[in-house]
Amino acid sequence: MNITPIAREVLRRRALRTDSWDTQALRIQAEELRAMLTRAADTRFGREHSFRDIIADLDTSRRLNAASDERLAAMIDTYRQAVPLADYETYREPIMEMVEGASDILWPGVCLNYAQSSGTSGGRSKYIPITDDALHVNHYGGGRDSVAFYLDANPQSRLFSGKAFILGGSFESELTPANPKVKVGDLSASLIANVSPFVKIYRIPSLDTALMSDWEKKLPALAQEAAYANVTNISGVPSWFMRVLLKIMEIRGANHIHEVWPNLEVFFHGGISFKPYREEYRRICPDEKMHYFETYNASEGFFAVQRDFDPEHRGMTLIIDSGVVYDFLPLGSETPVAIDDLQVGKVYELVITNMAGLWRYRIGDTVRIESVHPLRISIAGRTKSFINAFGEELMEDNADKAIAAASAATGLSVANYTAAPLYAREGSKGRHQWMVEWGSVSTPSPESVERFAEMLDATLREVNSDYAAKRAGDIFLDPPEVITLPTGTFNRWLSRQGNGKLGGQRKIPRLCNDRSIADTILSLQP
Repeated sequence: MNITPIAREVLRRRALRTDSWDTQALRIQAEELRAMLTRAADTRFGREHSFRDIIADLDTSRRLNAASDERLAAMIDTYRQAVPLADYETYREPIMEMVEGASDILWPGVCLNYAQSSGTSGGRSKYIPITDDALHVNHYGGGRDSVAFYLDANPQSRLFSGKAFILGGSFESELTPANPKVKVGDLSASLIANVSPFVKIYRIPSLDTALMSDWEKKLPALAQEAAYANVTNISGVPSWFMRVLLKIMEIRGANHIHEVWPNLEVFFHGGISFKPYREEYRRICPDEKMHYFETYNASEGFFAVQRDFDPEHRGMTLIIDSGVVYDFLPLGSETPVAIDDLQVGKVYELVITNMAGLWRYRIGDTVRIESVHPLRISIAGRTKSFINAFGEELMEDNADKAIAAASAATGLSVANYTAAPLYAREGSKGRHQWMVEWGSVSTPSPESVERFAEMLDATLREVNSDYAAKRAGDIFLDPPEVITLPTGTFNRWLSRQGNGKLGGQRKIPRLCNDRSIADTILSLQP
């Protein structure tokens, strides 16, 4: 039974609400902020930061001049003055109190779900609260937006004529909370475990399989459950989903995935950039009806989603009415830029306030403004994931574009990669070392790898003027070196990071400004 036409009508208003965002962004964000401050006014954090006084000031401002953009901006500035910027260490202690059962700390009530995220500079893991409000208003709201926008963009869709294959993680964690109802693990595990009964009808795999923690056992179980299903859409991280798709093709003896799932029409992807994997997916998903829809759903919130099939790929639409308020910091500054004053092409650090009680929280991501009307962003990288060993200021989006261009030029597909500086030694200048695991359909020869390195270098020069200056005349920086890693090297590294376990939410750091990751990975080669 195909209920796609019914779903499209139900979600039509959700899709069309973005029409007002061009002119109402500041007002919408001010209303979101007021609602969150009101909700959390009697929490410990709300009392410590005088939320009721801020609300009173906001209400007075609204009465004085409700139509003034300057007044709306002043409302938000009042909040910013009362609540300083904060990183995870600011919140670690109160969050651990919440994990142990304390209520009304950062957000009203007791929080039972936490996303374990990658470690901070101190090496300790982070535990991000996923309150019921954050879960249902923001994370699931973003999921509904993804479907609504996709159905609006694709009138021929038959999305609900089959199953959604949603790839997620597990509740494996370094913590053992005293309350057994408290669940700590991957964000996706909480999303899957708490999903509505309606969604369960249309999704695979089974809950038991979806939440398995041992990836070596989980992979064949996932493939077996999905290999004979009628799958119309898939959702997950591109690098991990590729492994699952290849396993399914192996089971079915297929050359490409549409021989297995003829009705597959869209991949809702996120977590990492899709650019390095585009060629690999085109090889195993050659059907011209196949679509790719990008999402930005982090542990801290569902922030943005692709709105349409823009041929210029101008980023994702920022979701401004689902329980998140944004600050945009110019790089190197702690003074935010108003949402109406953002500049196209500039990169900003993203700071969020959300319904999980993270107030003006620095999530560690940078975004590039792709357009302002409508407001669309792309992920530029992590604030701590870059290479600037030689003044080249190489960012993740530079690296992803260069990998994608080199793949397209050489026909080599990349399964995973990371890069690090290699400092000057006797007889050589400094250079970048790129460690690459090639995709399963690639057959790299020394000549093709050399050509890949040349295209990598050429594209980096095009997209990064600082890199181009350091490479000019080979005076300061030697050409990049590409090292082919045996298949499975990155998984062995990830397994070490996860105490012997792999997981669909763990990611390879793309860039590191020192040799700590690169040398460990190189040491794992047979």
